[in-house]
Amino acid sequence: MDSSLYVYVEDVRGEGMEAVLDRITGYGLTGMTVAAAYRRARDVTPHGRSRVTLRSDGAHFTPPADLFGELRLVPPVQEGAEEEPLAALRLATAERGLALHGWTVFLQNTTLGLANPDVTVRDCFGDRSSPADLCPSHPDVRRYAVALGRAVARQGVDSVVAEALHFSTFGLGHHECGFVPLGPMDAFLLGLCFCDFCMRGAAGLGVNAEVAREECTRIVGAVLDGAPPAQGEVTRAALTAYAGPEVVAYARARSEVVTSLVSDVSTAVTAEGSRLVFLDATGSVKGYRDGLPSPGLAAHDSWQLGVDLVALGDLVPSLGVLAYARDAGRVADDVVAYRRSTGKDRELRVVLRPGLPDTDSAERLAAKVRAVRASGADAVDFYAYGLMPYPILDRIPGALSA
Repeated sequence: MDSSLYVYVEDVRGEGMEAVLDRITGYGLTGMTVAAAYRRARDVTPHGRSRVTLRSDGAHFTPPADLFGELRLVPPVQEGAEEEPLAALRLATAERGLALHGWTVFLQNTTLGLANPDVTVRDCFGDRSSPADLCPSHPDVRRYAVALGRAVARQGVDSVVAEALHFSTFGLGHHECGFVPLGPMDAFLLGLCFCDFCMRGAAGLGVNAEVAREECTRIVGAVLDGAPPAQGEVTRAALTAYAGPEVVAYARARSEVVTSLVSDVSTAVTAEGSRLVFLDATGSVKGYRDGLPSPGLAAHDSWQLGVDLVALGDLVPSLGVLAYARDAGRVADDVVAYRRSTGKDRELRVVLRPGLPDTDSAERLAAKVRAVRASGADAVDFYAYGLMPYPILDRIPGALSA
């Protein structure tokens, strides 16, 4: 079974390329998925050069002038990019017979969002309060995404692994306060983008976008004013009853935006001699914090991010699934649902975390790898080298051979 380990350039720089590759081959993995273009973060890195690593937005290579020279949005350049770490990794992995995949964060970039707030999502109240989230409807963002995919493909990677190439959800992070108890449906409504491009696109599909925005404003505004939040999972039926059919139609119209953007990026990546792996973040949205996702399967809820799995199954050669769940049975159910949606002729890669919060033992990891294999996936990948202590990473070879 094909397999890979997610790795940050900082891991390689801090521990040495040969040492990291020795571990990857020792684990029995067939490839490395390296963060070629990443986002701002603060991570606990147990065996890194720094025990807490601050990451920046941007690319670990110099953006090609012929791709970005005339574009408004250009990725920031990471420190040390002039050393060409991706080129060095390409040579070293090839010598060892390892695949190299270029992990690329597309539409999460706080640096670009703060400098160009008009390209970020705009909520129903007219606020642009999520500077990290670039809107996939905006023409400048779409041109940026296509150029970024092409630029990463040019690094010689076997595939471009596309993270955040869809709409985002509303959420609060570190040092952000929210003491109003928003329910899941209220948070979903607050996360919808109502920028001019999104509204025009929905209107072009026959949706009354202004009515949808007004309904979201009314409902979320009432909760912010003290009304009780909605309970229960976000489903189309529940959302129709809570917010009305125009809101549901507006949410569904976003899939046209995402599908066309992914198609454009995939075509650009293919033109550079690589291929696109589309990562659906729904499994992360549902289970990232504790590995206890809500009952709805990730494949059934991906529409909430504007992801149409059936349509994408015809457009991209590979789909990545974030199976962040403690229970092996739940992992199997999610994988089966994705396989049914995408069909049998598309590669299906499943990403597992070998440690907490959803894997507490070597036995549990092995059970999940067996579930992935039995459910029809083509590859299992592990997230992430620099975030897991060595004893946790040491579970991988036993799980692969189970």
